[in-house]
This record gives sequence, structure tokens and C-alpha cells, in this order.
Amino acid sequence: MDLPSFLWLWRFAAWSMGLSLGAYGLLAISGLTLWNARRRQHPRPAWIPLAHRGLGISLVLLVLFLLAIGLIGTLGHYGSLGHSWHLPAGLTVVTLVFTSAVTGWRIHPKQPQMRRLHITSNLLLALGFLAVSWSGWTVVQKYLPPSP
Repeated sequence: MDLPSFLWLWRFAAWSMGLSLGAYGLLAISGLTLWNARRRQHPRPAWIPLAHRGLGISLVLLVLFLLAIGLIGTLGHYGSLGHSWHLPAGLTVVTLVFTSAVTGWRIHPKQPQMRRLHITSNLLLALGFLAVSWSGWTVVQKYLPPSP
């Protein structure tokens, strides 16, 4: 395919990645707020858990959108997958986001391991986002026209 026709796709990817990182940051803030209220045994505002879940759903959708963009763009340009370490990094992030979402919905006093898995997957997700950002930057450089 013609390279310039893919530039709009990478703009969507850049915006989606930025929004994903923003959602992740806000999830960290709201999660720490929930943890602090629980630790201090203070009542938490009712909107914080709702915002946390809404941001989590947004992150899942954004990551799925990024996955679709990556698959479509790579298949459209190369005709196959697996041309860099960005694919395994991206699939790791998708897996961690889904792990976080599933364990987050299952947090309950009778299942304390879900909270630990939720927190662990979110801490690992920070590393996953670093890896996918770095590898994604190197991939996008392949698509950009050379500078004069």
C-alpha cells in the first residue's frame, strides 16, 4: 500500500496511546485514593469507584482499538505480522489490561487474592506501557518518510 495513506492511521494510534496513558495515570490516582481511604478506614466518595471503573472500561476499549490499528496497519503495509518486538509487547499490554479488568471486577472481601492480582497486573502494566511505547516509536519511524 501507499505509505502516505497510512499516516492518518498512525495519528489515531498516537492519540489513542496518549489517551491510554492518560487513563492509566488517572486510574493510578483513583486507585491510590481508594486504597488510602480503605487503609485509613475513611468513607470514600461514591463517585471515585464509578470513575475508576469508567476509566478502566475506557482503557480496555482504547487498548483494543490500538490492537486493531496495529494489526490493520502492519498487515496492510507488510502483508504479515511479527516484524518487530512491538507485537509481543502489545499483546503483553492487552493481556495485562484484561487481567487487571477481570480481577478488578472480582475484588471482594471473600477473594482477597483478586485485589493482589489487580495491583500486580497494574504495576506490571507500567512496564508494559514503557516497552510498547519504546517499540512503537521504533516501528512508526519505519513508516515515516525520510526527512530532507
